[in-house]
Amino acid sequence: MNARLMPFAALLLAACGQGGSELTAAEQAEIAARSAPVAVQFQQRLKTRLGEALASGGPKTAVSVCKEAAPAIAAMMSEESGAEVRRISAFHRNPDGGVPGSMRRQYNALASDPVVDGKPATRIWRDDAGPAPRIHYLSAIPMQDQPCSTCHGTDIDPELQAHIDELYPDDLATGFQPGQLRGALVVSWPVEGS
Repeated sequence: MNARLMPFAALLLAACGQGGSELTAAEQAEIAARSAPVAVQFQQRLKTRLGEALASGGPKTAVSVCKEAAPAIAAMMSEESGAEVRRISAFHRNPDGGVPGSMRRQYNALASDPVVDGKPATRIWRDDAGPAPRIHYLSAIPMQDQPCSTCHGTDIDPELQAHIDELYPDDLATGFQPGQLRGALVVSWPVEGS
């Protein structure tokens, strides 16, 4: 196993057998190697779009752009990768981005330790429930100080908060401290041959 995947080892082994068939260490490493670049690319694309929006119109523009860009990037990444790519959060901005019950245990494990060796923590498991088995890769989205705290932190400008409330009447995605789990990126693969 290469050195980049070593931090995953303890988390990967702990993720086995929860809601599905156990994955071997080699299968988990293969899923991590396939999924991590998808997660990183999603984050980079969204960060670029948000950076452009912040530079051109400030935080209100960034929130508006994020509302459209995040789902569009997830759809594009899903099509490019063959996996289902989406963001989830227990404290979501969009109710469609809540944590499904089948993922809550894994998500809660990320919340207790969202950063491992300076990188977002991950969980990998096979889920045989539902109509088709899937292998899920869950990558933490830890709260960063800037620029994330502008729209997700504890001291949001009242005018920006009003804009967030207008776009997301049921918003729960504020009040985060740096280092807390703000959400997670799901990369969900169909199980081949099923």
